Formats: sequence, structure tokens, C-alpha cells
Amino acid sequence: MKNAAAVPVAKTFTIGELAREFDLTTRAIRFYEEAGLLCPQRQGRLRVYTQGDRTRLKLTQRGKRLGLSLADIKELVMMYESPRDTVPQLRRYLEVLAAHRADIEGRMADLQATLEEIRAYEAEARGLLKKQDK
Repeated sequence: MKNAAAVPVAKTFTIGELAREFDLTTRAIRFYEEAGLLCPQRQGRLRVYTQGDRTRLKLTQRGKRLGLSLADIKELVMMYESPRDTVPQLRRYLEVLAAHRADIEGRMADLQATLEEIRAYEAEARGLLKKQDK
């Protein structure tokens, strides 16, 4: 008699394992749950995260590193999981990234202007000090 083929068991993760892997606090992971980004299964009081939860957390962290809002991150994560056509998803993804890039470029321009102003004030103050030292 042949042995029945072993059914692969899907890898699961505890909240502590994900926290260590992504260098997050368990509180941050619970916050992402409350925001609807993660949906762990429950075994009594324990949270059991699937590979899908791990992927959503990875995408969430990527969006956070890019400086995206939680709403944008959630929209992109939900699009990632959607079985719909990828063309609209990619277009929306590009729109979100373009808007975020424009925002960052605007803030950078403001910071550059502020730096120039600071440099001008520094030069003025140095000039006044030189006059005082003579």
C-alpha cells in the first residue's frame, strides 16, 4: 500500500516572530490589524499569521519607508490582493507614487529655499562680526 501524499502545511507565524523579523513592536503589528492591513486567525487568545499576512506586513513596511500615508498603503495592499486586472492597479499605483513624489519634491524645494535663507543670514552675521573685529 502506498503512503498517502503528504499535504503541505502552510507556514504560520506568531506576532512575536513577525515583530522580530520586521524589527517592529507587537503594538505596531496590532495597530496594523486595527487599520485592516492584517487579519490574523485566532487560536484562543493567540494570533496566528499566515504567509499572506506576512506579505501584507512587508508591503506595509515598504509603503511606510516610501513615506506613503496609511490610507495609500491600505489601498495598494488591497489592490495587490485583488484578482482584478493589473492594468488599473498599476495605473493607480503610478498615480499614488507620482503624487507622493511631487509632494516630496515640493517639500525639498521648500527646504532648499530655507537653507539658502539660512546661508544668507549666516553670511550677513559673519560680515557684521568682521566689522566688529576691526
